[in-house]
Amino acid sequence: MTTVSTKADDIARVLEDEIVGGAIPRNLIPAVEKGIREAAAEGGDLACGITTDALAGPDHSLETIAAAYLEQLEFVESRGGSAVMMASRALAAGARGPDDYAAVYSRVLAAADRPVIIHWLGPMFDPALAGYWGSADPEQALAALLEIVAAHREGVDGVKISMLDDELELELRRRLPAGVRCYTGDDFNFPDLIAGDGDGHSHALLGIFDGIAPVAIAALHALDAGDLDTYHRLLAPTVPLSRHIFQTPTYHYKTGLVFLAYLSGHQEHFRMVGGQEGARSIVHLAELVRLADAAGLFADPDQVARRLTPVLVTAGVR
Repeated sequence: MTTVSTKADDIARVLEDEIVGGAIPRNLIPAVEKGIREAAAEGGDLACGITTDALAGPDHSLETIAAAYLEQLEFVESRGGSAVMMASRALAAGARGPDDYAAVYSRVLAAADRPVIIHWLGPMFDPALAGYWGSADPEQALAALLEIVAAHREGVDGVKISMLDDELELELRRRLPAGVRCYTGDDFNFPDLIAGDGDGHSHALLGIFDGIAPVAIAALHALDAGDLDTYHRLLAPTVPLSRHIFQTPTYHYKTGLVFLAYLSGHQEHFRMVGGQEGARSIVHLAELVRLADAAGLFADPDQVARRLTPVLVTAGVR
């Protein structure tokens, strides 16, 4: 990823004034602006997901899909950011095989000014992505992905794999070209994948870190210092929590992460778009609280109790 070098105030004015095309929903611009400001304030880098989610309807040509990616790519890079190429439902629905994936990804990677992270998101997170890369067989899908990476190795920063399959991730990691990173999205097996082995390690880029940030920070500092015992001791209790949050149906994991954010004081309510706060049962949420407490995530237990009580009462638990 590249450093944000444009002044945040200048970027903000551009974001406010520019007429944005159909592949960039205007309501997302404030979030991009906020991210740019925070990254610039810390002297850090900014990575933004580029998607085809704004395409309406089920049927789209490869040209239309590529154009949607390219519009968002230009938007992100022109503002000093780097792109994470998110998996495309439109491409999964319309591709006839691996060659169609290669055609779209090759166009986008060739147009990028900065190395791109490719995200392989599994159907457990989004059933519409079944058969991604042109095959329902993970080994064949992996081979198709690696062909794309090999053809554009200078344009690929890394691959994030979210398949909840540590053996598949290790295979990907071993076969990636030198210099191309493997980013783990495995919320079941992340401690060992991040710690690595004699052949390498996976970089941390996964959803559960949103919920376990304080513990994860301490663990990663320990890992940086070479203290593997402390690293594993801190993360071990978070694994049962993560497996609980990401249990089947995995695509409801955001309910658990939002609930943790609410209990920890990061937001004032437990409400989600489309009523997704109800996607998990009260029994599931109660077990989540127990596991989070065991993982040492609650700095203010009294606050947790105050915020948990109305949720329980609403569910009929007294």
